[in-house]
Amino acid sequence: MKQISAAIGAVEHLPSKVASYINREISSGRLKPGEQMPTENHLAERLGVSRNVVREAISQLRADGVVRARQGVGAFVMEAEQRLAIRLDPEELKNSDNTGQLFELRNTLETEAAGLAAVRRSDESLAKIKRALDRMAGEERWEDGSIDADLLFHREIARATGNEYIYTFICFICEQIRRSIHFARNTNPLHELVEINVAEHVEVYDALVAGDPGRAREKMRTHIAGAAERAGATLPSKPITKKNTE
Repeated sequence: MKQISAAIGAVEHLPSKVASYINREISSGRLKPGEQMPTENHLAERLGVSRNVVREAISQLRADGVVRARQGVGAFVMEAEQRLAIRLDPEELKNSDNTGQLFELRNTLETEAAGLAAVRRSDESLAKIKRALDRMAGEERWEDGSIDADLLFHREIARATGNEYIYTFICFICEQIRRSIHFARNTNPLHELVEINVAEHVEVYDALVAGDPGRAREKMRTHIAGAAERAGATLPSKPITKKNTE
């Protein structure tokens, strides 16, 4: 029986673990865009798994648009700009720097979404956002159901923009931050965290009700910065500047 390599860690679903390992190899640059993937036999031997496990992992990566197959030749790493699907590796999001970048993306998208929602929201969309807020502040606030309500609050704001693409992207991001909310609830005094978190959401909701896009953006930005801090992440603050090549 093969000994599973420590490179992929303890297993719940082996193909997903192998896919995550390959994603890390690509992210680190050890597997470069356009480069041919190692053979199934090679990966199976290196990772201590069966060829079937490797084959399923490669299929996942193909579905995610990370690799492409050439019949009779093998699989190749896709260029990042050619990928047609978005995938974030949960293992990489355990790194605080990566989590900070995810919150920076969230800040960019959700801040603008809040501004649009303040202008475009309907009575029906406000009612849905309020129901999610009431769940967060109600009996579920001490339970995991509060996390579901929290994410629903943000999804309903995205839906209120009337832009399906914004809604799709924010729904995707919401699922990626679920782990960070769990982390925040487990590492901060729960009573204090819940009170602060609910209060921030109330301020966002009040700005939406008032139809004030500037205030909605400001309150969402404040909330996401606070959420990042409570999750142990820091929003990148240093501006990116171009080098002077003259």
